[in-house]
Amino acid sequence: MHEVLSLIVESKKKRIQVLKKNREALVSLAENAREPNSFKEAIKRKNKISLIAEIKQASPSKGILKKDFSPNKLARIFDSQKANAISVITEEDFFLGKNSYIEEVKKETTRPVLKKDFILDKMQIIEARAVGADAILLIMGILKFEQAKNLYEFAKELKLDVLIEVSTEKELRKALKIGADIIGVNNRNLHTLEVDINRSKKLLPFIPDGVVQVSESGINSLKDVLLLKGLGADAILVGHAFMEADNIEEKIKELHIDA
Repeated sequence: MHEVLSLIVESKKKRIQVLKKNREALVSLAENAREPNSFKEAIKRKNKISLIAEIKQASPSKGILKKDFSPNKLARIFDSQKANAISVITEEDFFLGKNSYIEEVKKETTRPVLKKDFILDKMQIIEARAVGADAILLIMGILKFEQAKNLYEFAKELKLDVLIEVSTEKELRKALKIGADIIGVNNRNLHTLEVDINRSKKLLPFIPDGVVQVSESGINSLKDVLLLKGLGADAILVGHAFMEADNIEEKIKELHIDA
């Protein structure tokens, strides 16, 4: 495992221990949380490729992405530009995320919200439900098969949709074996942090019909969108390109999602 990835996972394990001390309160909040919206239905390809717009303040590869960071403002922009769903990075130590960002985003939009984090334990899924997420991310690259399967099934029990992220053929086979109904191909290599959109080119054709296909990371231009559309992707997840744009509305138009 890449050094940065190992550090993220280790810091996450420490935070999980703290979460476990608050189990009772989180379970109570999760039980009283409103019914999740269907992330899967929102991002299924209709007549055009769907957009999952991502809110993140920083990343290990690029540092601070947006100085005037406001989840509320970003959610309003993405809502007005008709993004199909919103992804919120909640990892605290390396991406400067917060769980409260989901609650802030939820005040501004009815679009489904994906809680994007490094999930290793069922407590984090209870927490996701408690803060109002509609879906969670599971990263095959940091989970053993049985662990991923158990987390997937537990999330489904809590009525959360699950985006399973893969970056190799081996991980894709495991995701399909679990019964994943939404699979995301991460164009970023988690070990080197390099981005290569050809990863989607290589893996998307092996995802069967009926499974919602998402391409994540490194999508910056209309050329990228058209390539992924041609490959049959249901949705694209775009973060960096929007966070680094001077004008997010213009950047969304530039991608011509409905082309």
